[in-house]
Amino acid sequence: MARRAVEQELSRERILEAARHLFITKGYRAISMRSIGQHLGYSHGSLYYHFKEKAELFYAIVVEDFNHVAALLNQAMHTPPEPGMTRVEQLILEFIRFGLDHPYQYEIMFMIRDEELLAYCRAEQGRCYDLFASIVRRHMKDEGYVSADWQSVPRMLFLSAHGFISYYIQDKVSFEDVKDAALSHVKVLSRSL
Repeated sequence: MARRAVEQELSRERILEAARHLFITKGYRAISMRSIGQHLGYSHGSLYYHFKEKAELFYAIVVEDFNHVAALLNQAMHTPPEPGMTRVEQLILEFIRFGLDHPYQYEIMFMIRDEELLAYCRAEQGRCYDLFASIVRRHMKDEGYVSADWQSVPRMLFLSAHGFISYYIQDKVSFEDVKDAALSHVKVLSRSL
């Protein structure tokens, strides 16, 4: 029984990864459960064992990716920052690293334009931003920043990091390719605090 459960879990992961790739490269509307099954070499019926419909599959991808980002953000705040960096700088840098090193995921999470799909993403985007903002606010409070800035500064930092990722993601570069530019960007943002 345990072996079967492991095999099912692996199958689910393969489905999610293939669907993620196909949704980004071909578009959500152009992909069907049948085409995902064909891509994997299975009948589309085997996909329905894990997901009732394409929308449920899409939502599972979104939730998985946002949970991954939440874990990275929490880890950044519980790990000592690199020398010469503050916790907030480390947080922003890790968010940028995720976006550039996981472009398919990031595009689904933050850059998808399909109105139907945005409904699946908005709540998770809000949850991600709320976590990011709460970490920044905690830092600002600990450092004695004026409470009037506690609302606007986290949004400015988040949107600026998103803009950086959006600009470079089009060039299909990794974080390491633009690490110096990312560090510079984060330091300039930090000075604005």
